[in-house]
Amino acid sequence: MTATGSPARLLDTAPGTLAGRFAPGWARPYARLARLDRPIGWQLLLLPCWWSAALAAIAAENPWPNPYHLFLFLVGAIAMRGAGSAWNDFLDRDIDAKVERTRDRPLPAGEVSARAALLFMAGLGLLGALVLVTFNGFSIGLGLASLAVVAVYPLMKRITFWPQAVLGIAFSWGALMGWAALFGSLDWPPLLLYAGAIAWTIGYDTIYALQDLRDDSIIGVRSTARLFGGRVRLAVGSFQTLAVLLVSVSLFLVRGNVFGYLGCAGFAAHLAWQTASIDVHDPAKALTLFRSNWTAGLILFAGLVADALVASA
Repeated sequence: MTATGSPARLLDTAPGTLAGRFAPGWARPYARLARLDRPIGWQLLLLPCWWSAALAAIAAENPWPNPYHLFLFLVGAIAMRGAGSAWNDFLDRDIDAKVERTRDRPLPAGEVSARAALLFMAGLGLLGALVLVTFNGFSIGLGLASLAVVAVYPLMKRITFWPQAVLGIAFSWGALMGWAALFGSLDWPPLLLYAGAIAWTIGYDTIYALQDLRDDSIIGVRSTARLFGGRVRLAVGSFQTLAVLLVSVSLFLVRGNVFGYLGCAGFAAHLAWQTASIDVHDPAKALTLFRSNWTAGLILFAGLVADALVASA
């Protein structure tokens, strides 16, 4: 709390967001619980969905991804990111109280009760379910299958140094959903895109975990940032390289054109800049690099959309 009694702003809160500026006072703790003050979370959840929808459009020789699907993925990403964050904070409320960056979150700060957090999570989950049932039956089943991974992810930091890999499995699920929403099935292109998105997630979430290296070491929280240690730049660069290669192969399998590959090249260049810019002693830079993955992902999406548009002309 600040001297005026208002909640202290989290170090990784995005200033000036709509949630922080316009939400009524009673709703602000819930907006923070859902990470609406940190849109990068739902943005990174959304991007693989949009990539997959664009890749499916290329394969189907459509001029662009289905706009209705893109909108539904947007709503679903915001809702499910919020529900997942509430679940994560419910399970981690004791750990969060011991970490400088997270001790002012609504649950450890006492602004939201554990029961209220679970009810809020259920409401957001219902919204996500309403979005999911608008898709075909195969997509509904596929989306429901992701819930098991989402449920166990917050526990992984207690038992493995690879929680970032589990996050990748969960956060990259949209790479399957965009294709399934159009075709009602899966094939090698979305599977390779999914694998690439997992590698990308491991890379960017390792960068994110650099912020908490000191506290995580003290309280025993595990992460790939701790595991890689002094080799973190090499490790992140390796996962980012793998991500680019897998995405490029998925594009090759749908007979992408030069615009898709230009998107991949721009994506690769941005990730290379991130790797070169890593400084394990600068948490603020780690957060900046992590957030920049929204731009990196949009570059790839723009290339895929341009590919579909030009190919169908």
